[in-house]
Amino acid sequence: MPSLNVPQADFLQLPHKFRGFVAGFGSGKTWVGCAALCKHVWEWPGINSGYFAPTYPQIRDIFFPTIEEVAYDWGLKVRTKESDKEVDFYSGRQYRSTTICRSMEKPQTIVGFKIGHALVDELDVLPSLKAQHAWRKIIARMRYNVPGLKNGVDVTTTPEGFKFVFQQFVKQLREKPALTSMYGLVQASTFDNELNLPDDYIPSLMESYPEQLIRAYLNGQFVNLTSGSIYHAYDRKMNQCFDTVQAGEPLFIGMDFNVGKMAAITHVKRDQGMPRAVDEFTNGYDTPDMIKRIKERYWRYNGNTFEKTCEIRIYPDASGDSRKSVNASLTDIAMLKQAGFTVIAPAANPPVKDRINAMNAMFCNAQGERRYQVNPFTCPTYADGLEQQIWAPNGEPDKSQGNDHANDAGGYFIHKDFPIIKPVTTLNMGFAR
Repeated sequence: MPSLNVPQADFLQLPHKFRGFVAGFGSGKTWVGCAALCKHVWEWPGINSGYFAPTYPQIRDIFFPTIEEVAYDWGLKVRTKESDKEVDFYSGRQYRSTTICRSMEKPQTIVGFKIGHALVDELDVLPSLKAQHAWRKIIARMRYNVPGLKNGVDVTTTPEGFKFVFQQFVKQLREKPALTSMYGLVQASTFDNELNLPDDYIPSLMESYPEQLIRAYLNGQFVNLTSGSIYHAYDRKMNQCFDTVQAGEPLFIGMDFNVGKMAAITHVKRDQGMPRAVDEFTNGYDTPDMIKRIKERYWRYNGNTFEKTCEIRIYPDASGDSRKSVNASLTDIAMLKQAGFTVIAPAANPPVKDRINAMNAMFCNAQGERRYQVNPFTCPTYADGLEQQIWAPNGEPDKSQGNDHANDAGGYFIHKDFPIIKPVTTLNMGFAR
């Protein structure tokens, strides 16, 4: 018998044409979606199905290995054709049908084939308009005219705020109750799949994520992730410290590049290596100006040049590796390196959401631990910005009030040295994932 937990079994029994499985990390979303594909393969031989993911790498890295495991669990064998992005199903040596895999990165390319069942994975990762476009393209592929066949679409996703899946499977039904016979939804928690996860999986999430994200990414709830204060976990009093720079200790400086409004936040590491924001630089004119100010404040001037009296590590905006604020032959990051600083820069900036989530998790995680503290007396602009920056109507951080530069600067350091790392689950044959 196939291996399923209770919410997964409930999902497969939904009679609706459109079914949603909204759940937290590690709750078995892709597994149950693949189980539904296998159920379709057994019940409707010769009728192809489809798998749709946000990107092609997700098809390769997540779907292909998962469908192989699930198919075995359902007594089937698969033949993966990576170049064609297809999976053929067999019962023994007898061919039954094929799952056609497509990316939703460019919804307009979802054309030219028909299917009788679809699995749409992590739909809410996409922007709402793109998700809507992909949804319409996918349901247009459901064109088999076979008595008894629902031409159904399954959606499995982590909730990402009140985006497309909420609008389609919750809000729409409130406004049009007649659609309840067509749309069915199961919401599941990571705890529902706890027996199939490593012992430290859930505790590590609780430690890494702030409470608001735990409700979404562990409990599978729709919560507001894009309105109100961006740094909602920051509390001026509870995240307050009085630490200052001590002679000779290493300094960790996050830096944001904006000509005329450059910002940098200086950190030290105290109490088992936890970060403390202890100083700030604001309204820097350009990179040479910031270099001069940092050296003047932290190194010794001997009348001719600056002597290094402490190690300074700069965590800059990655765009500084391409922009040139003054010297046409040097990038901003090259200038920082020439100045004698250690520069720790990624090839590209992290996604804004990842940087903000890392900040909130350090300000206060789901266990109530406040691991990142700010001295509001030596970092007044930074403390004000953390309290005041909000989400703009388009779901992006608001930059119209000018309180984003210091926040971004601090965030580059925090995301690099204290990122949220999503625990990885391993697929164990015969167990629901």
